[in-house]
Amino acid sequence: MNPDFLLLVPILVMSVVVHEVAHAWQARREGDPTADELGRITLNPIPHLDPVGSLIVPIFLYLATEGMIFGWARPVPVNPARFRSHPWGDVRVSLAGIVANLLLALLCTLVAAGTAALGGTIPAGLAEVLQRGAFFGIFINLLLAFFNLLPIPPLDGSHVLAQLLPARWRARYAALGRIGIPLLLVLVFVVPGALRVALAPVFWLMGIADAFVRLWI
Repeated sequence: MNPDFLLLVPILVMSVVVHEVAHAWQARREGDPTADELGRITLNPIPHLDPVGSLIVPIFLYLATEGMIFGWARPVPVNPARFRSHPWGDVRVSLAGIVANLLLALLCTLVAAGTAALGGTIPAGLAEVLQRGAFFGIFINLLLAFFNLLPIPPLDGSHVLAQLLPARWRARYAALGRIGIPLLLVLVFVVPGALRVALAPVFWLMGIADAFVRLWI
């Protein structure tokens, strides 16, 4: 098995877990303890894993494409009716996972830069694993952040856009969530260029992260 795959899968799993924990944590801050009561504010991946999104889809994508990997965890249950602030409580909860992934991408960038700065003071094999793992972490977390910003229900970006729509349109817009994920999977395989354009910030920020790390070599 490709050793990159053995690095990618645990990084992906932990990234999606942190994303969901951030949603649950922010929901509790907003007044909704539903996810907390169900034990979802934990970094233990088991309560968060979705058999399809966390295992089957990532493995299939990796094998069926040129090393592409993506996935998701089980969404945390949230009850917006219990939020103390409307509609901004829902917006903050929706954006919490995205902010968490951006912070993880920043942390991975610092790990890559630190590894580069240490140079030959650590074993070459360990340095290579840390560097590759850090860059995988940067890419995966940027991908999760900007993918979830897409305004397609049930992705996080759709919750933000819904608050900007007239009230009479929100229910119809939210109903698109029933076909949102299948639609996204069709886009990935049928019109991959469209998704690449939508995720252009990922590649732009990857370039900035790479340039920053090179400053420390």
